[in-house]
Amino acid sequence: MDFLANTDLHITTWVIGIILFFVAVAMKNGSKGQKITHMILRLFYVLILLTGISLFIKGMDFDMGMLYGFKLIGGVLIIGMMEMILVRMKKQKPTTMFWVLLFIFLFITMFLGFKLPMGINFLA
Repeated sequence: MDFLANTDLHITTWVIGIILFFVAVAMKNGSKGQKITHMILRLFYVLILLTGISLFIKGMDFDMGMLYGFKLIGGVLIIGMMEMILVRMKKQKPTTMFWVLLFIFLFITMFLGFKLPMGINFLA
């Protein structure tokens, strides 16, 4: 399972997940294409979680378990907000609060991802 603890695989899965999310948001509400895209996105949620949990376990070697734990929680919250936005859009309910929370959690999680030792250090 060492291949799951690869930063490149994790980044690839969440980039594809974010693209699929915005494609699903842009599609006509209730269309067959949106349902299919949403189902594929749910598969990517599982892949993102698998690679993220593997990186979390690998991150324990750096003695920064708490920060990696915050990043894991942030990732789960991002997935939750993405799912809430899509489901509430389908039910034609307001999604403004979930969009705001999504971007807040995304900022925090990406900041931690770039700051921690296994990440790409843009913030050096």
